Amino acid sequence: MNSRRQFLGKAGAATLGISISGIETLSAMNSAPQKLMEDRVLNVAIMGLGSYGTRVAKAMESCTRAKLVGLISGSPEKVVAWREKYNIPAENCYDYGNFDAIKNNPAIDAVYVITPNALHAEQSIRVAKAGKHVICEKPMAINAKEGKEMVDACREAGVHLLIGYRMHFEAKTLEVVRMREAGEFGKPLFFQGLSGFVIGDPTQWRLDPKLSGGGAMMDIGIYSINGARYMLGEEPIWVTAQEVKNNPEKFRDGIDETITFQMGFPSGAVASCLSTYSMNNLDKFYLNGTKGFAEMQPSTGYGPIEGRTDQGPLVAEHVMHQTTQMDEMAKLIFENKAPKVPVDGEEGLKDMVIIDAVFKAVKTGEKVSLV
Repeated sequence: MNSRRQFLGKAGAATLGISISGIETLSAMNSAPQKLMEDRVLNVAIMGLGSYGTRVAKAMESCTRAKLVGLISGSPEKVVAWREKYNIPAENCYDYGNFDAIKNNPAIDAVYVITPNALHAEQSIRVAKAGKHVICEKPMAINAKEGKEMVDACREAGVHLLIGYRMHFEAKTLEVVRMREAGEFGKPLFFQGLSGFVIGDPTQWRLDPKLSGGGAMMDIGIYSINGARYMLGEEPIWVTAQEVKNNPEKFRDGIDETITFQMGFPSGAVASCLSTYSMNNLDKFYLNGTKGFAEMQPSTGYGPIEGRTDQGPLVAEHVMHQTTQMDEMAKLIFENKAPKVPVDGEEGLKDMVIIDAVFKAVKTGEKVSLV
């Protein structure tokens, strides 16, 4: 029977004028484009060569799917130093005035925008209009209106907009998400997020409302907002918030020092969070359910992340977060590989809507609806 089936298969192929080897060749040709995408390296230009840009560049030295190939900076002296260190061609280097010319540079696939918050929207939209994929550091903008403009511009340009949510690829974080989805904690009831540190130099851009769009909430509080969403697996439906400012000279109008805020979720779960620029040792997530819990401290620092659940310690190899992030973003762009926790512009926009609501709740003293 098998020999008869093989004979008929060969006869049919011969009738069509196609040899068996030809069929195999066609099959290989069809799979070749996918294989090419799986091997393709994402060529990235970093915009903003400050401390975090430096961290990303260092992390990318260990990437297998992403490579630093270009620079965009307003500091010529930094460009010179980085060119020498990373062997960047002169034709791949730009300043903030002329970087629209990347449109004509096929050596660059994407730009990672790592500049002050207030510059993100305008710069990201320019990158999109130049036809390059956008990776933007969080927060994606200074408010939801700007975030929506970024999402729309990238969609219109047909490019990806990704937000630098490195924790969405971190192994211990993803294990907690897996356990929650598997029901190992039972019904989630409560989340606590503590995010803060004592900020230093009072002249830095993070304490300038025109550049930052806010204080601790924009910088560190967003981790608790985002963490509550992926730890509980729901979107909040209301927010309340209170602000404390003990040092108005350092934290002037438009710069929040400390905000405590609460969020309610459709299931009845609640989140209680704190964002501050005036206290150290605050980097903790706690998730409590009807059957168990997860506790992480540090929960969002550069690592290693430490944590435990009611079942024991969380164990995973520590890899530089930005290394994993950039490799996984390359797969997302070239292979449409969806991450467990989204990192697209819509994800970033959700956080901006909540941040806007937190600031409104502080100002009005009222519960702000998110639905």
